[in-house]
Amino acid sequence: MQDVVLSNDPVDEGAALMAASCLFHGFSDPSRLSIVRHLALGEHRVVDLTTHLGLAQSTVSKHLACLKDCGLVTSRPEGRASMWSLCHTETVMDLLAAAERLLALTGDAVALCPTFGAEASQQ
Repeated sequence: MQDVVLSNDPVDEGAALMAASCLFHGFSDPSRLSIVRHLALGEHRVVDLTTHLGLAQSTVSKHLACLKDCGLVTSRPEGRASMWSLCHTETVMDLLAAAERLLALTGDAVALCPTFGAEASQQ
């Protein structure tokens, strides 16, 4: 585990909260979460992801672009294809594991939330 370095520099709390909100928005789509979890296994081409996840190529590409804009994935050319990989794999997987622990503690509360729950997202 890395040591945390504390700074005496003032923190713009509004900017920090906005950045955290944007980060969680990057994880807010089930397809993006599936892509992240699959990339945690190693590099993949878009065609590999579409086959494994059962999503359209355009959908996978759109979500990869979003994740890349968030700094969560990167790509490198290989022939005519691009190989996609997860950035900061250990930290991302730690975050997802923490989310799973929190979900286990809250039970169905998140899914039943009238504002952000499963039924709210279908409206």
